[in-house]
Parts: sequence; structure tokens; C-alpha cells
Amino acid sequence: MKTIKIDGSVGEGGGQILRTSLGLSVVTGKPFTMTNIRSGRAKSGMMRQHLACLRAAAQICDAKISGDEIGSGEIEFLPGKVKSGDYRFAVGSAGGTGLVLQTVLPALMLEDKTSTLIIEGGTHNPWAPPYDFIEGTFLPVLKQIGFNIDIKLDRAGFFPVGGGRIAITINPCKKTLLELNLVEPVVVKLTKAVAKVSNLPNDIAWRELKRVESRLKLEQEQLISEEVKGSLGPGNIVAIHVEGQQVTEQFFGFGMKDQSAQKVADQAVDEYRDYVSVGAPVGRHLADQLLIPMALAKGGEFYTQKLTEHTHTNIDTIKKFLDVQFSVRDVSKGKVSVCVDV
Repeated sequence: MKTIKIDGSVGEGGGQILRTSLGLSVVTGKPFTMTNIRSGRAKSGMMRQHLACLRAAAQICDAKISGDEIGSGEIEFLPGKVKSGDYRFAVGSAGGTGLVLQTVLPALMLEDKTSTLIIEGGTHNPWAPPYDFIEGTFLPVLKQIGFNIDIKLDRAGFFPVGGGRIAITINPCKKTLLELNLVEPVVVKLTKAVAKVSNLPNDIAWRELKRVESRLKLEQEQLISEEVKGSLGPGNIVAIHVEGQQVTEQFFGFGMKDQSAQKVADQAVDEYRDYVSVGAPVGRHLADQLLIPMALAKGGEFYTQKLTEHTHTNIDTIKKFLDVQFSVRDVSKGKVSVCVDV
């Protein structure tokens, strides 16, 4: 089979090109080489979490690989046959557990036998989908298509310490997958704000919630403070949940050293306001996550905000492995349609 050649410097030049290529190489059996890995980042080459994604993808299909070391800018990946089973993957840092899941999920969710995964690393960091997003936003939409995945948080792992653990059960999908259509205007049924702290004073959470309350005029019962137990290090996150007709979206602010509680809350509020001002059901981050599942299923259409360079690059990478067409058109100011035709 002809080897696909991928330049990791194209588009936004980040790790998503690698993860998408790995996931779809395993699905299709098509080998690939990649050069200039993450050359669009300040520190190019594979970091620990990218290496974890590469090795996880290789493990589930007995792939032959080269270039599997931290800092490597080039790899070769020759996939074998996908194997359902019980797997344990460790990132070894606060790198995103959700990114490893994103890499192996496309192949395993198409298998006719159940797989279980334990993934250790970061569950809440600013550069990866947090656990809350995967559980509450992404996986429920996959169930609308016909994919059947359950997830559990065994231990939270906040940036920068990490040490978290998630458990995933990937059940065989429905024999007939459905076309996804998320185009209805957003009619918000419920909005709530949740501030979580780990090994930090609970006062931080309430200061964040007070900021959200003042900017969004929420009621007291819509503000929830949660103290996370069992995490190995300190951590903080603010999540604004928007329950719509078709999708529950979430927008996050991540606590960082020397950053005020007000600024953490403002991150989430600004993203939320941007989302509701457009009125599309799918937020920017979810739009990026839905491309591969839709391309593997019956296609469909969703309305979202103006696409990021990250999403455009992901589309271009998917088309290297799958015979699928994407069309992107403006619907109204700030709102675009993404149509996936398989």
C-alpha cells in the first residue's frame, strides 16, 4: 500500500495533525510518514503526550514505528490489524489524557468487540479537552450518531502536576450509524457555572463564581462550587454549562499560577458570550472533535462559529486518509455550516 506523506508544518502546524493521522492510519490500514512534527509550535517535535499518542496507536494495531522519541520531528507508522482489548496508557506528565483517547478512539469504536482503556496523565489542562468536556459534551453527541462509549474519572489530574486517571469502555457501535444534523438555533434551556478547586482554598471558587454571576446575571442556584478530592496536586477550573436542544456545550477557564480568580472566570465567560452571540449549536472545540466521527459514519451537517485554523487543518488531514468531502459555507454573520458528505 502506498505510504501517505504528511508535512506537519502545514496549517496550524500542531499536534492535531499527528493525532488525526495516527487515528485514521489505524482505521484505514494506510501507512504514513510525517516530517516537521509540530514545527508551528515554540518547541517543535514530539513532547511526552505526543509520544504517548504514537505508542498507544501502535499498541492497538501492532504497528511498526520509527522516530518514537521525545523531540523527534519525523516518524514512520506502518499499521497492522486493530485489536480490541484491555489497554493501559500512561502519558507520564500532565499531558492530556483526552488527546490519547482522541487518537485511539476512531479505530476501537468501530470494532465489534468491547475495549476498556485506562489512561493516566492530565485530565484538566488548558491545551487539551478537559474530562468534563469529553464526558458532558463530546460523548453524548457521539451517542446520537450510534457510537457507545462510557467514561469515568478515577482521579483528577490538574496542570501542572497531572497524575490523573480516566477509565473508558468502548462498546460496539450500532450496526446502522446515523447522519448527524445539528443545525437548530440555540435555545438555551439551562445555564450553570461550576468552579472546581483541588488542594486550594474554596474561596477561590467562590470569587470566580461571583465574577460569573456579575457578568452573566445568574441566579444563586446556578452557581456551584466543588472541591475535588484525591488529586495529586493543586488545580482549578471554571466551567459554564449551556444546555441546548441538541447539544450541551461547555466553556472553560483554567487556573494558572499568578492569575487572578477574576481572569479565570473571564476566560469562560468570554467564550460563552461569543458562542451565544452566534447562535450556532456547536462550539468551536466540539466542531473540531466531530469531524472524524462524522466522516466515519453517515456524514451530516452542523452549524458552528467561524472555523479556526486548527479545524481547517484537521479537515485537510482527514481527506488524506478518507474519501470524504467537506463543504464550509457562511450561513449568517459569524455562523458557518460544515457539511460532511461520505
